[in-house]
Amino acid sequence: MNVAEAAAAVLAREGVGVLLAYPLNPLIESAAAAGIRPIIVRQERTGIHMADAISRLTSGRQVGVFCMQAGPGVENSFGAVAQAFSEGVPLVVIPGGSRRATAWVQPAFNAAVNFAHVTKWREQVSDPAAIVPALRRAFTQARSGRPGPVLIEVPADIWQEEVPGEFAYTPTTRPRSAPEPDAVAAAADILLAAQRPVIYAGQGVHYAQAWAQLREVAELLEAPVATSLEGKSSFPESHPLSLGTGGVTMPRALAEHLRDADVVFGAGASFTETGFGIRWSPRDRKRFIHNTVDPVDVNKNVPAEVALVGDAALCLAQLRDVLIERTGGAPRGRRAEVETRIREQNKPWWDEWLPLLTSEQKPLSPYRVIWDLLHTVDVAGTVITHDAGSPRDELSAFWRSEAPLSYIGWGKTTQLGTGLGLAMGAKLAAPEKLCINVWGDAAIGMTGMDLETCARAGIPILSILFNNFSMAMENKIMALSRERFQTTDISGNYADLASALGLFAERVTEPGQIKEALIRGIDATRSGRPALLEFITTQEKVYSIFSPDSYQTRR
Repeated sequence: MNVAEAAAAVLAREGVGVLLAYPLNPLIESAAAAGIRPIIVRQERTGIHMADAISRLTSGRQVGVFCMQAGPGVENSFGAVAQAFSEGVPLVVIPGGSRRATAWVQPAFNAAVNFAHVTKWREQVSDPAAIVPALRRAFTQARSGRPGPVLIEVPADIWQEEVPGEFAYTPTTRPRSAPEPDAVAAAADILLAAQRPVIYAGQGVHYAQAWAQLREVAELLEAPVATSLEGKSSFPESHPLSLGTGGVTMPRALAEHLRDADVVFGAGASFTETGFGIRWSPRDRKRFIHNTVDPVDVNKNVPAEVALVGDAALCLAQLRDVLIERTGGAPRGRRAEVETRIREQNKPWWDEWLPLLTSEQKPLSPYRVIWDLLHTVDVAGTVITHDAGSPRDELSAFWRSEAPLSYIGWGKTTQLGTGLGLAMGAKLAAPEKLCINVWGDAAIGMTGMDLETCARAGIPILSILFNNFSMAMENKIMALSRERFQTTDISGNYADLASALGLFAERVTEPGQIKEALIRGIDATRSGRPALLEFITTQEKVYSIFSPDSYQTRR
């Protein structure tokens, strides 16, 4: 068994069913021989985003894998690996490398060195006997603690060398740890004494599959629940205790609860400071209880009065048990008041936004498209993701997620075009679901050629494209250069492009056409054909923003 064959055998033992790839890399052929399906993408970024979604949709139980050629292939991959690193997504990335004799000679690109800042672990395999142990470490590191991408670089002259001894490999598992019991008890006391506690759920709830425990704790505390972008869908947004999701935009009740909260309990959350999430400020003088799987997060951006370092499911189960012990499991009589407050805060917000959500204007309001989409699909049976910029800020506040892992949120770094690969990977991980990406005319310029991969590889996603012929989010802050040199103007007929690439495609310009076009697009995906619906939308941009320092227009 040579190195390429041994690597494929490890992937098979780890349960990898799909290898995302771009040639040339010897692992592609050996994986096919081992019964693993290689899917060749049109550019490396999209393949890594697909692997990213496979990991997310399985809570890291299945780790997505991508391989590519040495040099330009691995160089092109940097952005997507950086995206996964910022979001804490488990991946195994296996690039080819230069021959061992020249790996350190300029201008050879050394992936293990150059990816050091965007990978959790990286190795260069220099001996055939090292390939199996290196991959064992890779899968272990990828899903342990704070998940993240791992890179295993294999030099060009080692792939065909024989691996000594008999092949033996036991699939890795994800080790878990729980917080200290005394810390959990202290957290329970603070939460029970709080007047206006808020639970803030992050993506650690998804990786721990702690959805039931989160709901139990919220209902015992009779406390409202907000989620981060990455944590969206960890708590059903139809639940009367739900505040929705906090990103750049958010519902009014969430903004007001964050302003008034005396205690914030972060469950499976990093509290990482980002321009695309809730902006926590130490000046708020709130008390923070912080559950995270990674001790590096503790006191990083917010001061933690109580740190609960460990798996979110184990932590929430411990907390639930202590709360039951303290309260006898009986209601404390707060829930009706909390639910009423949420409704009363959100009612004027809904009244304010409903005209846009149901607008008959032309060009179309993107909010009308989102509203009709929300009322056309089976929300619980749908996985949806946004793209960077306006699609994220327009979708996240108004899409009401119901089922766990039904919304792929991202935003610690925001690379245009990421959403397409995420929807494609979601469809591979959950073929029974309707998988949707919502993006704009700037994002399709980054990764749009991989629509052809959808058609060729039989990945029937629904792609919702907002086309306003502009980088409209930037119009306000680039007004002079736009006036003089049209710097934010872009153009294209993307329905025609998608049709030429083999998709079902329509361009929609009339409000009355939206719902019927959505139904036709969904029907196409059910028949096994990917679909792109291009909606011609207004350049006027307004957002549900409550931060006073945002440069965007608030409604």
